[in-house]
Order: sequence, then C-alpha cells, then structure tokens
Amino acid sequence: MDNSQSNLMLKEPIRKILPKFAIPSVISLLISCLYNIVDQIFVGQGLGYLGNAATGIIFPITVIGWGLSLLFGDGGAAFLSINQGAGDTKNAGKSVANSLLLSFLTGAVLIAVSYIAGDSLLYALGATDATIELTRDYGRIIFAMIPIALAGQTLVTIIRADGSPKYAMFTMLVGCVLNIIFDPITIFVWGWGIKGAAYATIFGQFVSFVLAAVYLVRSKTFRVKFSDFMPKWSILKRVIPLGGSSFLTQISIVLVTIVNNKLLVSYGMKSEYGGDIPLAAFVVIMKLFQIVLNIAIGIAAGAQPIIGYNFGAKRYDRVKETFKYVVVSTLIITVLCMLAFEVFPAAFIALFGEGSNVLYANFAVSCLRIYLSLIVLTCLQKTCAIFLQSIGKAKAAIPLSMLRDVVFLIAFSLILPGYIGVTGIFWAAPLADILAMGITAAVVIRVWKQLSGLVSDAEPQTEAIVLKPSKPGVIITIDREHGSSGKYIGQLVAERLGIPYYYKEMIALAAQESGLAKEFISNINEAEPGITHTLYLSTEPVQQAIIAQEKIIRTIADAGSCVIVGRAADFVLRDHKNIVRIFIHAPEAFRIAQVMKNYGDTKEQGEKSIARSDAARSSYFTKISGAEWGAAEQYHLCLDSSIGAEKTADVILAYVNGRGE
Repeated sequence: MDNSQSNLMLKEPIRKILPKFAIPSVISLLISCLYNIVDQIFVGQGLGYLGNAATGIIFPITVIGWGLSLLFGDGGAAFLSINQGAGDTKNAGKSVANSLLLSFLTGAVLIAVSYIAGDSLLYALGATDATIELTRDYGRIIFAMIPIALAGQTLVTIIRADGSPKYAMFTMLVGCVLNIIFDPITIFVWGWGIKGAAYATIFGQFVSFVLAAVYLVRSKTFRVKFSDFMPKWSILKRVIPLGGSSFLTQISIVLVTIVNNKLLVSYGMKSEYGGDIPLAAFVVIMKLFQIVLNIAIGIAAGAQPIIGYNFGAKRYDRVKETFKYVVVSTLIITVLCMLAFEVFPAAFIALFGEGSNVLYANFAVSCLRIYLSLIVLTCLQKTCAIFLQSIGKAKAAIPLSMLRDVVFLIAFSLILPGYIGVTGIFWAAPLADILAMGITAAVVIRVWKQLSGLVSDAEPQTEAIVLKPSKPGVIITIDREHGSSGKYIGQLVAERLGIPYYYKEMIALAAQESGLAKEFISNINEAEPGITHTLYLSTEPVQQAIIAQEKIIRTIADAGSCVIVGRAADFVLRDHKNIVRIFIHAPEAFRIAQVMKNYGDTKEQGEKSIARSDAARSSYFTKISGAEWGAAEQYHLCLDSSIGAEKTADVILAYVNGRGE
C-alpha cells in the first residue's frame, strides 16, 4: 500500500473516510439486487400474487448462480490483488481468464441441470399447479442467460479490484436501468407477461456483460490473452478458497429459501390461504428485507478495509471509532425502515401488486409487520459478524454470520407452524433475531473489552530498517516444521557463508512497507488453523500484509545472496535464479523435546503447539501457493534435523558448494 493510501487509512477522520468506502459498497449491493426486485414489482402489478410466487420459486437458482460468480469473482479479485502487489502481470491475466472461464462453465452446468430437471425441480422449489406454468415460462428464459450473467458478475468484481470501481458500478447500473425501462414495455405494451419480465432481465444482464468484457482491453494491471483461458489448476487452487466465504453465504440463503418455500406451501395448503398466497407474500417481504439488509451490509463491508487496516496497524482507537459510526449509521437507517414497514405496510405490499385478492393483501400486510418487526436486530447482527471478520476473528465471525438464518430461523420455521399454523413461519424471524443478536452481542462485548485493553500506536511505525549488505550468489529458502530447529540451522548456514539471514528482519521490513504492525504481520500464519484461518487469510488487511511481505522477499533476493526462513519464500521466489529450496523436518518426539527445552512447555503443551503451528504454516503455504506444504518434490533438499543442527547445516553447505554457487 502506498503512502497516500496508508495516510488515508490511518490519519483521515473516520467521519470523512467511511462514506468514501461505504456509499459505493451500498450502491453496488443495491444495484445487484434490483434486477429481481424490479421484475417482482412489474410482475406483481401485471400478474398479481401468482406472478410474484413464480419469480420467488426461481430465486434460489439465481442465488446459486450469484454465489458461483462470487466464488470466482471474489477469489479472482483477491488473487489479482496479490499479483498486483508482486508485480506479476503474467499470472494476473491467467487468474482473471481462469476465473471467467470457470464462472461461465459452472453457469453452463447449472443451466443444464435446471433444464434437464425441468418441472420436477420447480415443484421441489415450491411450485404448485397454480404457479407451475408461470414459473416455467419465467425460469426457462432466465436460465438461458445464467452463464453470461455469472461471467459478467465475476468480471465486475475483478474490475473493481483492478482499481476501477466507478466503471464496475456503471456496467451494473446500465443493465439495471435497461431492465427497469424494458420491464413495463415487454410486460404491458407488448403483452408478453411474465416472459417479458424475464426477457428484460436477461437483456440487461447481457449488456452489462458486454460492457464489462470491453474493459479487458483497457484494464490497468493485467492483460488477458486467448491462451490464458486454458484451465490452469495451480491458479484455480488459489482462487477458489479466496472466494469460499462469499459462496458459503449465498448457499446459506438458498438453503433457507428452499426450506421456507416448502414449508409455506405445505402449511398454507392446510389454511384458508392455500399454498400460493403465503409463498407470494413471503417473496415480497423478502425483497423488502433484502433492500434494507443490503444497505446495512454495504455500510459494514465498506468499513471492512478501514477497520482491518487500522487493526493491523495497531490503531485500536480508530477501529472502535469506525465500528461506532457503522453501528450508529445502521441503527438510524434500519429504525426508519422498520417504522415505515410497521406504519405503512399496505403501501409496500401494494407496490408489488395485490390485484383484487383481499385475502392475499390482508395476509401479506400482517406477515410483513411480523417478519420485519425486528429487522434492526437482523442488520446489527450481520454488521457485528462482518466487524469480527474485519479484525481477524473468523472463528467467531463465520458461525455468527450463519447463526440467525441457518440455525435459529430454520429451527423456528420448522417448529412454530406446528403450533400456530402458517404464520408461525413469519414469527420465526423476530425470535431468531432476538436469540442471534443476544449471542452476537455477548461476543462483541468481550472483543470490545479486549480492544479497550490494547494500547494503540499513535503513529505508524517509523523506525528505519535497511537491507543488509550482500553479494551476488545463492538464495537459500528454508521451510521447517515447528521444533525442527529450522531458524537456528538457517542462522548457521548464513554465518558460514557470510551472507545475510532474514527472519524477523523480513517481517520488520514488510511492516515498514505496508504501515502495518510487526506483530500483526508476524501472527498471520500463527493463528488457529482450519477453514477459519483460511478465511482469515482472505481478509483485506492480511492480504495487504501478504503483498507487502512478498514484495520485501523479492527485494531481499534481488539485493544478493541470503538465507530466508519461512513465509513461503520458496514459492514467492519460484522464478528467481540461483535459489535453493530446503525443507527441514524431524521426528515428533525430537521436536517435542526441542519445544519443551526452548519454550518451557510441558509435553502436552508441546504436542499441541507443534500441531497448531504446523497446521497454520501449512494453511498459509497452501493459501499462497496452492501447493502442499512439505511435499518433497517442491524442494531441493528435505532434511531430518534430528541428526543435529550442525550436521544439518553441513549437509546444506555441501549441497550449495556442490552446485558451484
């Protein structure tokens, strides 16, 4: 990150910087959800509640597609950022092309499954005999554009990461406006009904894709060649995990929607409303819910880089100040929306069309008031989960982000209708909000107290750190298991060759490069391993730390012969000349004894420390390289250090000297 960006993050008043990040984020999210909502409004006005039910039945399929586009879009964007920091334009182009290719191909698979499954899929998603024809007419047209729509959404995310957020927003806005213009024309003027809504949607999506594709010839940090579209698994292995969090979030929405659709039809059939009225009402209410939730998530997501960067720079005062602004902004907006829903529910229902069916209108108004009565808590709970993810608390953030929907909402939706009928599905929302917010608040209060106990750095670190003098020659990188004496062996080799040794110094230089705290950079591959650690490594401040670290590793290697320990330096320098890659391991008993000796651990503590540290290092290496940490074929030498540190160093020196370096 350059000095101007660092100053923006660390010095500009939060009240000024937050809108710069949050407003574009909110607008992008709102535009992305308007396609379906606009269709909903015009279809409801033209075809009544049955049309709304039909579009709602197709909604889970479109969400799966959206999730796939985020899987490759967010993953490709994050990988592009890494390549930008490394100055790797070659792999940048390949990562973009491969992300686009996989997005398109998975869309093609999704369309094939949807067409082959036919009506059986639509019935499984909640269609009834009354809605099946409308659902089929709408779905078949929407499905046809899925591959193009997915590729377009993936491109928009990558364009934003390439430093062109305004163009990314422009491509989405043009498609949305065209959809709004052509919906009334195709539905009412040309008389195409629900098919017209579908055609208007896919036309907007196609134009957005074309505009996004045009950007490829004017991109800032990468160029895409035709040959880049050849699938390359080594790149995809790194892209997919980076977009995994966004994909899981979308899949959770699909799960909740399908469960609710089936329950609404099932319990609706047992009531005076039938199966279609409850489903249609739920679809409309969810669109209103989606608008408000996207505003709250947009604010929190916009604040994410500010919070994350300041946390990494140990500016805990600014972290807390930013979160306060996010909470206050979210409260003001959501309270106003909640009051509007409670006071004017009929107006919002009428916006989506009610026809002449008084039964539907009364049911929808009543359930809107119930379902959205505590939307303030819904939005605050999601905001808190994003905040926790921003500061690296992925272990807490991931389950909390799914707590309300996947756990409590589904549970109450399954239980309550058995006692109070179909309206119990709507009562499930406020009950889920209360429990989820209570648990989330307890976690956030504990984290807040921890932040209050930490001392903020008034200014970014200013200590001058320079590269050590060196000479042309071999670059030795050392990966090592915890307790194998890898750091000490690296020092011995460096001393005997008379070349610089980098471990802590490398971290200090990366901190100086990025403006982040040394402790933050040091800990990025020492946290709890597992999927939470993998997702933590995808957060923006960690990505900034990784980019700075890789840049420093290359700078160190360019300065001359040296020994570099850890941080996937062997992969970062994979194209560098005169590199020797070493992996040092040892039997577990030997390593436990070393850990007990060096750190004063008990045997049990040593075992846990080794397991945790090795798993975290492996996760970090795989995240950076897409390869398996410790796999013998990646190294020139794999050495068992239980023969002794001195002898291990001797073997390395003999190998280096034998190469004639």
